[in-house]
Amino acid sequence: MRTIITFLFLMSGFAYANTDKLKITKLADNVYQHTSYKVVEPWGKVGASGLVVVDGNDAYIIDTPWGQKPTKELINWINSKGFVIKSSVVTHFHEDASSGIPLLNKSNIKTYATRKTNTLLSLKDKEQSSHEISNNTFELVKGTIEIFYPGKGHTEDNIVVWLPKDKILFGGCFVKSIHSKNLGNIEDASIDIWPASIQKVISKYPDVEIVVPGHGKVGDVNLLNHTAKLALGANGL
Repeated sequence: MRTIITFLFLMSGFAYANTDKLKITKLADNVYQHTSYKVVEPWGKVGASGLVVVDGNDAYIIDTPWGQKPTKELINWINSKGFVIKSSVVTHFHEDASSGIPLLNKSNIKTYATRKTNTLLSLKDKEQSSHEISNNTFELVKGTIEIFYPGKGHTEDNIVVWLPKDKILFGGCFVKSIHSKNLGNIEDASIDIWPASIQKVISKYPDVEIVVPGHGKVGDVNLLNHTAKLALGANGL
């Protein structure tokens, strides 16, 4: 019953803030989805999602908004709510997840990324995070925010973020929305490994109730299965 009620609430799309650059939607008592936008050919206007997780008076950003301006808007929104931004983590090196790192670093907000992500950012001449994650599993906040590297998929560095208190999994671009008919941008993808990496997530987090993809609508565990099927199809299987 909790799953059904939660899912119906998510589908109502209750927005806490909405500008041309940034939309914020409440997913749970202490979890907000931020969505920022950019025109990307050949797809047109694309929305990219991340999270804000609140623990007491502290706030944590999961993936930065897509660009400096929406990142600044998100910082201002969090501050306006009286929360203190303690740190952020990016789930892979692409700009729809990491382009706010320079502003966060400049604002003296701790930024986290895996060693692989920082290496790839460096190769692209992009600013790296101030803190580095070296383990496949890492607790950003004990019992509240867990980071897991499942293996290659959308990119070789993609990670997922698990929120055990709310049974929310942030899949980022590693997970496709239920309406996705293909894998989207596969320039840096490892399509042959992607299905096995998805299965690792399913096995590690069997209690998932809500899954947030990097692009598109929030869903449930079916998004993981759907992504695996898309990858298998792209492999001709």
